[in-house]
Amino acid sequence: MRTIIVGGGVAGSAAALALRRAGVDATVYETYADPAGDVGSFVSLAGNGLRGLDLLGCLAAVRAAGVDVPRQRMWSANGHLLGDVPRGRRGTDPLHSITLMRGRLVAALREAAVAAGARIITGERVVGVTETTDGVAAEFASGRRDRADMLVGADGLWSTVRGLLDPAAPTPGYAGLYAVSGVSRMDGVQAGVFNMTFARNGAFLHLAAGDGEVWWQAQIAEPVEPDRHGVDDAEWLHRTAELYRREAVASTVIAATTRLHPPVIFHALDPVRTWHSDRLVLIGDAAHPVGAGQGASMAIEDAVTIAAAVRAEPTVPAALRAYDAARRPRIAKLLAAAEDNRGIKKAGPLKRKLQAAGMRVFVPLFYERATAWLYTYEPARPATPT
Repeated sequence: MRTIIVGGGVAGSAAALALRRAGVDATVYETYADPAGDVGSFVSLAGNGLRGLDLLGCLAAVRAAGVDVPRQRMWSANGHLLGDVPRGRRGTDPLHSITLMRGRLVAALREAAVAAGARIITGERVVGVTETTDGVAAEFASGRRDRADMLVGADGLWSTVRGLLDPAAPTPGYAGLYAVSGVSRMDGVQAGVFNMTFARNGAFLHLAAGDGEVWWQAQIAEPVEPDRHGVDDAEWLHRTAELYRREAVASTVIAATTRLHPPVIFHALDPVRTWHSDRLVLIGDAAHPVGAGQGASMAIEDAVTIAAAVRAEPTVPAALRAYDAARRPRIAKLLAAAEDNRGIKKAGPLKRKLQAAGMRVFVPLFYERATAWLYTYEPARPATPT
C-alpha cells in the first residue's frame, strides 16, 4: 500500500512515521524547503501526546529536545495563586509534560520518519487531487504528479486539501487573540513549572528553559486583527510591555527579552463536517484546529489512529471510516473546551474577577479529575506488519 502525505509539519511527519511502522509506504510532500525550520515558538506535549510518541518510538528523542515540566501554576492578574496542578497529566502519571520549540519537534519526527523509510520531498505545493475507485492522484504546482492508494491532508490550518476534499468546507477566521512570544535571560524562575497568568489583556505564559533562558508568550485579546506589516521586533516588544506593565512578573520577564519570535495570529475554524472521502483524509489542524495547548498532541493521536485503522481494516475506505468514528467524539469534546479556554482569555474585568474566584475553588479540588479524559487517553497501537 502506498500513501501520499501533504504537509511535513507535526501531523504529516507523525503520520509518515506511524504509517511506515505499520508497513505502509509513505511519501511526504511539503511546500517549504525546510518544514523543521524556525516556525513558531514553543509547543507543549501532554501525557496523551507523549504516549503517542512512545508508540511511535521517538519519545526519547523528543524528551532530549525539550524541557521536562511536571507542574502548572495558574495565577490571577494580581499575582494571586489560583492553582498548582500536575501539568498535562494525572499526578500519578510518570510521563511529565514536555515543552520544546516547535521546529525541534518537527525535526525529531521527520528524522524518525526518514529513518523508518519515509520519503520527504520539499518545495512541492499540491494544487489538485483526483480520486478513482482504486486510488488517488495528486498534482503539484511544479507540474509533478504522483499516485497512491490514499492521500493524507496534513497541511495545517490553511489546508489546501480540505478545500479539494470539500469546496464548501469552512475557512479560518480571526479568533480575537494574537500572540507575541520570546526568549528572556534571567534568574529566579523555578524550573519544571509552566506558569499561566490570566492577565488583564489575555494570558501570559512563561517557564524556565535551562541555561538561564525563560520562554514566554503573551496571548493578547484584541477584537480587531492586528496588522503585522511594517512592525519590527522593537515595536512588538514595546506594545507588549505596555499591555503587561501592570502585571509585575510578566513585566519583569518581558523586560529581560533577548529575542522575539514572529507574532502569531490565532484563528478559529467552524467544525469541519467532511474529514474524508474514500481515498482522502484530513488529520491534525487540517481537520480540527483545537488550540488549548493540544494541537501537537491531537495531531500525534490522529497519526497513530490512522495507521492503526489502515492495518486493521480490509480496505482504505473502511479504514478512513474507522478513523473518523474513533476520533470525532473526542475532538468534539476538546473543541468545546478550547472555545471555553479562548473565552477565559478574552474576559472583561468583572468576568475575570468572577473566573478567578471560581478557579481558586475548582482548580485544587476538581482540575485533575475534570481533565483526566484528555490526559490519560491511550491511542490505539498500530498493528506490527507481518
